[in-house]
Amino acid sequence: MDEFNLIENIKQKYYRESTLVKGIGDDAAVFNQNNQSIVTAVDTFVENVHFIKNKTMSAKNIGYRCLAANISDIAAMGAKPKFYLVSVVIPCNWKEYEVLNVFAGLDDLAKQYNMDLIGGDTVSGTEFVLSITVIGYVAKEKIRYRSNAKVNDIVFVTGSLGDAAVGLEILLNDLEIENKNYFIQRHQKPSPNVLFSNAIKPIDRVCLNDISDGISSELNEIAKASKVSIMIEDELVPIKKELKKLTEEQINTFKYTGGEDFELVGTTSKENWLKIKEIIKPFNVDVTEIGRVIESKNDQVYLNSINKILKPNGYIHLK
Repeated sequence: MDEFNLIENIKQKYYRESTLVKGIGDDAAVFNQNNQSIVTAVDTFVENVHFIKNKTMSAKNIGYRCLAANISDIAAMGAKPKFYLVSVVIPCNWKEYEVLNVFAGLDDLAKQYNMDLIGGDTVSGTEFVLSITVIGYVAKEKIRYRSNAKVNDIVFVTGSLGDAAVGLEILLNDLEIENKNYFIQRHQKPSPNVLFSNAIKPIDRVCLNDISDGISSELNEIAKASKVSIMIEDELVPIKKELKKLTEEQINTFKYTGGEDFELVGTTSKENWLKIKEIIKPFNVDVTEIGRVIESKNDQVYLNSINKILKPNGYIHLK
């Protein structure tokens, strides 16, 4: 199958998003803005760096998870994902059906958010690389920047932390833990928290960051961008009960530096925090208060004590 046949195989038969004028088929896609801010995010997935084919992920999981990472970035900005572009490097040892399964995984998740595939690029190479760009819309006054945190804000997080990292450890090293299938699923098919992000649109000020590299990294990004410090209470950070049977070192590694849960961590005022808890009651979304924003002391994150610093120890490429 050459690149032109691949394009014909993955091209949508109809557009899901009404603002799309022209998708795949010309030199570039065309869509209308609708007087909103356009938000974009890009992520790249490299074989044997982000996944090991058929060991940590199937071909379908690869597409699903890479798109989920991008959608999570869009959610962290308070936006709704609308379109995505896919660039793929295909080595000769990949079968035709495997490549098509990657795109099937992409489409499985895209359908959940009514997203359209509008273009990309296809080339051959020595290793499989998948790069995705997602485009979303958000009202200009509702963009959620990392720099929005203020002193005395409540710090909160959605879901539970460390699940995806535990799932990867099960797949790579057969970690002994109960409920293995749940954790593997959290690694292979994460759920970006668009529902929460869009539910809290009525809130006037929220700072958000998606948890891709570990909450220790994401909290430090907020502290630096907002020029504040953050105090976290360890016992409040939510984890699944199965993790509590592991060693303290394992728990802290998974909880603070594991990453790839694609949950959201954020801050907001005490008044807004009460409103958020009311807003999300009808939805199946867990949100937990884990700390507060304090006066800046070198824009750092502290754990339980002003003397215990939580450094950004998540995964760093090119380190």
